[in-house]
Amino acid sequence: MNGPAGPAPSVPSVPSAPPASTVAVAPAARERRHTLLFLNEIRACSPVYLDTEIDMSAVTAHRAAARSAGAGYSVVSYVLVGAAGVLARHTAANAAIRGRTRPRIARYRSVNGKLTLDRTLNGQRVVLAAVLPDLERASLDDVQRMVDHYRAGEPDSMPEFDRVRALQRLPWPARPLAYRAAVRPLGRRAATMGTFAVTSLGHRPVDGFHSVGGTTITLGVGRVLDRPVARDGQLAIAPTMRLSLAFDHRVIDGAQAADILGEIKTALEEPVEARRAGPDAAQVAQAGQAGDEPADRAGLAGRADNGRRPTEVTR
Repeated sequence: MNGPAGPAPSVPSVPSAPPASTVAVAPAARERRHTLLFLNEIRACSPVYLDTEIDMSAVTAHRAAARSAGAGYSVVSYVLVGAAGVLARHTAANAAIRGRTRPRIARYRSVNGKLTLDRTLNGQRVVLAAVLPDLERASLDDVQRMVDHYRAGEPDSMPEFDRVRALQRLPWPARPLAYRAAVRPLGRRAATMGTFAVTSLGHRPVDGFHSVGGTTITLGVGRVLDRPVARDGQLAIAPTMRLSLAFDHRVIDGAQAADILGEIKTALEEPVEARRAGPDAAQVAQAGQAGDEPADRAGLAGRADNGRRPTEVTR
């Protein structure tokens, strides 16, 4: 004999679609097409992430001395010059790779830094990238002039961004083909993508982050903030900065990447005698001495020379 029937199973309700007025669907902005192409292109990368903390006391002192002498330097300029000096020694990392079944690696004799920029193009906020060439030969003044040029210029009219604007106007079938033709050949990769990349969110309340810039080495720059540090067994307060490094494991291994990060840290932390090229170098040096603070950093000086150097491609 059958017992009483139990309650019927409940049927989950299906949420109704939101009113059409609350959803806006539109094509991606034309001004971001280059970013979408870039992200698709770097999918082959095999990134591994490292990070460290930099004592920015000497950089902060040098910036203050420079301001008193009428000069101004961005934190990212110190990172660019310091990293370029390190990569000039680590040639295996100043490289790019192409191919899967028969990969080829290009090692570049010039160190070109790619700097990402938060800019507005046709009224749309976008990320643009500027490649600063031959940084292994550039002084801090040289790099700051290049950084200032790209920060002050108008992306809507700057000739350096002509190709980006032209790319955005191309129809879909031609756009990815044109992009790949520009960035994939190893012989031109250093000029179009740089040999290392630097991206900064230090102007925002961001302590650290990781980014992949399409190069073997990508550096992420966080904000400089006063934090507790230990010095000679004593607690002190010092300006510090988180510096991240993403490396492409297809090109180098973790030990070498760790060496590179450590040497960049040293370049930013160890004070040396002021030796920057430029007409105000003596003023900055005197200002630094007057405050009994280091006026420059290891690896932050160089010779200004924009001569091009050839590329080596190895199989």
